[in-house]
Amino acid sequence: MSSSKVGSRIRTFRERLNLTLVDLAERSGVDVDQLNAIEENELYPSLGPLVKISRALGQRLGTFLDDQIQSDPLIIKKDQQDSEFVMHKSRDHAATYQYHSLGKGKNDRHMEPFFIEIYPEDGNENELSTHEGEEFIVVVSGQVQLKYGTETYTLNPGDSMYYNSVIPHHVGAVGGKAEVYAVVYLPME
Repeated sequence: MSSSKVGSRIRTFRERLNLTLVDLAERSGVDVDQLNAIEENELYPSLGPLVKISRALGQRLGTFLDDQIQSDPLIIKKDQQDSEFVMHKSRDHAATYQYHSLGKGKNDRHMEPFFIEIYPEDGNENELSTHEGEEFIVVVSGQVQLKYGTETYTLNPGDSMYYNSVIPHHVGAVGGKAEVYAVVYLPME
């Protein structure tokens, strides 16, 4: 999924609800400048802000990520796991997360499953995120660090983490590239 489709879809849903960028910022808690950059395709949102935006627009996260609808059962073969979207800090910054959606096309899903490649971040750019729901992550390769509230945990291949995502958190690679399977659950109101 290209960033232009995500930004365009967000704008479309915002306009359908007759919301201004300021209205959406107030509903979502995402800064107006960040929302504008997302809609203008200058910035691809990380998962936290994207979740907040989708909730504020009354949509599930997959609404902004799916291109086609699939019938049950949804089978995704390893060689079909194209990179669905890449999360950037800015248009000048290299990708930190490359997401491969494992639920794309299942339009009645309540979870968002992903295979994620995590690359080391430059400097201290590991900003904490918070959103409703829960996350379950299994480390496949590399070493992953979870910052959760005031605690920090280091996980190795085979280790898993399951947490409430309303607590400020950040998942990042330690040393080199890491790979994880993740499931994000977002309750619908």
